[in-house]
Amino acid sequence: MLATAGLGCAAPAPAPPRLSGQWQGPLKVPGGSLTLLITIVPLSNGTYYAALDVPQQRISRMPVEVELKDDNLTLRMEQAGSRFEGKVLAGGSQLIGTWQQPGLKTELTLTRGTAPIAAQATKKLRLTPPYREQDVTFYNADDKIKLRGTLTVPNGEGPFAAVALLSDSGPQDRDSDLQGYRMFGILADFLTRHGLAVLRFDDRGVGKSGGDYTRSTTADLVSDAQAAMEFLRSRPFVAPAQVGLLGHGEGANVALLAAAAPVPEEAPAFVVSLAGYGQPGREVLRRQQGEILRLIGADGGQVKAAQGLYDQLVEAVRQTPSPAAARAKIVALLRGSNTGVDEAMARARAVQLTSPWARFFLDFDPATRLPLVRCPVLLLNGSADLQVAAGRNLAALQRGLRPAHQPVQAHRLAGVNHAFQPDRMQWPIVAGEQQAVFAPEGFNYLRDWLLSFTNQAKAPVPVTVRRPTPRTKATARGAGRRIAAAH
Repeated sequence: MLATAGLGCAAPAPAPPRLSGQWQGPLKVPGGSLTLLITIVPLSNGTYYAALDVPQQRISRMPVEVELKDDNLTLRMEQAGSRFEGKVLAGGSQLIGTWQQPGLKTELTLTRGTAPIAAQATKKLRLTPPYREQDVTFYNADDKIKLRGTLTVPNGEGPFAAVALLSDSGPQDRDSDLQGYRMFGILADFLTRHGLAVLRFDDRGVGKSGGDYTRSTTADLVSDAQAAMEFLRSRPFVAPAQVGLLGHGEGANVALLAAAAPVPEEAPAFVVSLAGYGQPGREVLRRQQGEILRLIGADGGQVKAAQGLYDQLVEAVRQTPSPAAARAKIVALLRGSNTGVDEAMARARAVQLTSPWARFFLDFDPATRLPLVRCPVLLLNGSADLQVAAGRNLAALQRGLRPAHQPVQAHRLAGVNHAFQPDRMQWPIVAGEQQAVFAPEGFNYLRDWLLSFTNQAKAPVPVTVRRPTPRTKATARGAGRRIAAAH
């Protein structure tokens, strides 16, 4: 699911562009069918990122392993014990084969999709927005990475408050596109129309950005956030004392980690957390696994057994520093607990759980850093979010932020999912199709809180603008490393 999408990096593929795109098909199940949506994105290192969405079951961005040999394709969804085995046919426009999951084996055809009709119509009819828009490049000096994105700026001279958008787990493009729902494109448009400059950028190793996403951790991404803020502060039309961060899912935790930076000048002026985690990473993943299994029909005993195995796998990773030794333990545990798990799936799961991202996330406890946050925070979570339970995580975030003695506002949005979409019945119809939208209630909280905060901050304050020296940036990098050591 979305919080675990960072685990969904696949094995090397000979020709990544072949599978690039969004694939869709009906899965026949007892009593009807489910629409499966699989997004496959080629990464710059020659691997794939892939994720599964099942809107009817509210499953979003479940990680998928991709194995392609000639025209033979295998997609593995280990979290749900499911797989697709088939071939790439019809000139690369169809994936035809067999889908297997507990208690079900059936034929499945996936067809490469095009942008939804509503999205096509919106793009074709897009008018010139009432603000400036430009492609930009900025540099992460810590990791020597060029990051590219889009900067939108209100009309006028400014200076304007500004915000950088930080994406959720898994490699995302600058719009955080999900089946035509461009969450960050929508947010950038809304916030810029309300007076903020907004920077959204391709994650490292995605789109036009350099770097390798598969080797990064949550702590590493903090340096990307700091580079984005440094770039915004250097713009003549931006008020350097009013540069903040807005993060979604894992991006929210990246923003909060940046706000706990030991160097005050490098911390954001404010943070907006959309579906941020308040619980330790391993607890978030454990709960998600249970939700997935229940959604595909597993009974209580099966869920309990799967979570018991999960606990053993996590402990094997946490207690075994050697990646090779940890992978061997994981393969043995998986094969010993379930003879139906083949060697390839066991090895793929072992690679996932011992990746740099997974090792960090399994040890990550937001509570260790939240008391050090240096700025006001807005917390928004949706009650229909299956990836990040609103009640548990909002309470944990509020509790952790209390010792920081910073203004904190928290809201639980009724009926809103992890992508901040309201109930489907509330989606508008565009060009004859329902179009996913960002929850209006979320927009209201964003507008009122951000405008209130930035307006208060506009009183003249003497500010010295300077680029961080190498010593300062080294201190910031050291802080990122200390984050990992603090868990």
